[in-house]
Amino acid sequence: MNRLDHRDPLVFDTHELGRRPGSLRKVTRTVEAPEGLGIIDVIAVPVKSEIEIELRLESVVEGVLVTGRARAAVEGECVRCLEPVEDRLRVEFQELYYYPESDERHRARTAGADDLDEESDDETYRLEGDFFDLQPVLRDAVVLALPLQPVCQEDCLGLCSECGARLSDDPDHHHDAADPRWAALQGLSAAPGDEGDGIKTSDTREGGAENQEK
Repeated sequence: MNRLDHRDPLVFDTHELGRRPGSLRKVTRTVEAPEGLGIIDVIAVPVKSEIEIELRLESVVEGVLVTGRARAAVEGECVRCLEPVEDRLRVEFQELYYYPESDERHRARTAGADDLDEESDDETYRLEGDFFDLQPVLRDAVVLALPLQPVCQEDCLGLCSECGARLSDDPDHHHDAADPRWAALQGLSAAPGDEGDGIKTSDTREGGAENQEK
């Protein structure tokens, strides 16, 4: 009993190969992008955008060898200036989908191997009847091809740390700032009118001193 949805555009049928080693079949299909095809909150293929897929299906002794390429648009955000980033992505991939019985024989032969673990078993792709799901393989290929830190242009200058202005739009952008070495002296400067008060106080003190001498 197959668990795959045959109506899913990323599920492919290998029935025509007939399990004859050496049999070939080429498939071209344009599908809508599923969710999660990229790096979350960084850059990804927009959901429901078109993905052009070309596959070469080859029957081998253990299963079906799938070789293909995919082309799609990607959208994200520049990590320096937060401007939108748009690009076209082309990825290539190859994966062997095991026949159910071939996979069981393979696991039985290697059951005692020291290097066999659950992780490697999870990475094995299997046919379900005559069908296989391309989505996991496609997702891995897209994620590996995408930049972890996308930029709108290689020499993007980012944003001003004070006002948030985009520096690439104005390379001469700057803010006048007081020399921090003078900051402590600014509080000691006399306010308007203080100078006269100081003189008056000085004269009063001198007059008081003269009266004391008399």
